[in-house]
Amino acid sequence: MVKSYHIDCDKDTILIKAQPVGPTCHTGSRSCFNTEYNQNFLFELERIVNNRFEFPTEESYVNRLRTRGINKIAQKVGEEAVETVIAALNETEKDFINEASDLLFHLIVLLREKGLSLEAIAKNLEGRHQ
Repeated sequence: MVKSYHIDCDKDTILIKAQPVGPTCHTGSRSCFNTEYNQNFLFELERIVNNRFEFPTEESYVNRLRTRGINKIAQKVGEEAVETVIAALNETEKDFINEASDLLFHLIVLLREKGLSLEAIAKNLEGRHQ
């Protein structure tokens, strides 16, 4: 599904942003570009979290967090941050990756609860870089 399209300044390139429905390669692969992981998965995860906010179900962990309120969501981010630091200092790389993943997930939930997005964070970071 096409989300938007943009023409560059000298009008010789078109950028088409789309949300694929299924594989995008004729081989049936996720992508024609040989990447070992989906570089956009954090944004896909954000869409999943947004969907859980819009269409809550009883079995959804995101929904259970939300019903406990913003204080609990923020507390989970804090807990995961501490666990990430501990894993970085004292545990295996796998443990560190797992804790950092938990931290990012809970941060995405907190951002959504605050009405913000990864895009807002990316723009802020980009602005700092310049």
